[in-house]
Amino acid sequence: MDLVERSTGVGQVRHPWETARLAFFLRLLRGSGILRADARVLDVGSGDGWFAHSLADTHSLTVTCWDVGYAEHAPPVHPRLRCTAAEPAGTFDLAMAMDVAEHVEDDRGFLGALVERQLAPGGHLLFTVPAWPALWSEHDAFLRHVRRYTPEAGRALLEGAGLRIVRSGGLFHSLVLPRAAQVWLERLRGTRGGHLGDWNGPPALTSLVHGVLSAEGRCSLLLSKLRLELPGLSWWALCRKP
Repeated sequence: MDLVERSTGVGQVRHPWETARLAFFLRLLRGSGILRADARVLDVGSGDGWFAHSLADTHSLTVTCWDVGYAEHAPPVHPRLRCTAAEPAGTFDLAMAMDVAEHVEDDRGFLGALVERQLAPGGHLLFTVPAWPALWSEHDAFLRHVRRYTPEAGRALLEGAGLRIVRSGGLFHSLVLPRAAQVWLERLRGTRGGHLGDWNGPPALTSLVHGVLSAEGRCSLLLSKLRLELPGLSWWALCRKP
């Protein structure tokens, strides 16, 4: 979750979009054999650190969390997280830039520097971005996004940085039409939808939505193995540095 969305409340319920997203990418990383016990992991733009925290707990990894927002906001606290607002030293076997590039004006310069300075030779990058410029909404503006990406633009960005795309695909296919309807109503009425920190659904509804999105994620993984891409609310790629 972006720091701008982080709730100050106690006992915050995670949005099922977040929990299903976590389950999807943990399956992807486990299935790719990247999460070795000695793997050096960097989470770029780590926000409130929840994804890194979950990864550290489930795989006993130490994760470096790098977010310039930590200069103004308190970083997450966890014994396996190393949090910094400054560029970290050294190289990493796995770098995660999840919903980061859309915040950066010079996304090519940002990604090129990350691959050159932080990613070890043979290392992997997990990259995700919000998909489809036509789905731009006031929520994107609230999150200080600069753009949304087509899959073609995402692939061009990664390949331009010298990366080889191992797997890629869309995620949250069933949410594309609801988001499109939300954008249309937003433009018609001039109102903004909610954000992740707003979720307060009852446990039964939270569990149901998580289950549906998680099942859809399993299908997305299968489609990516078959090199079939369906449009999704997000676009992702797992890449390798030569």
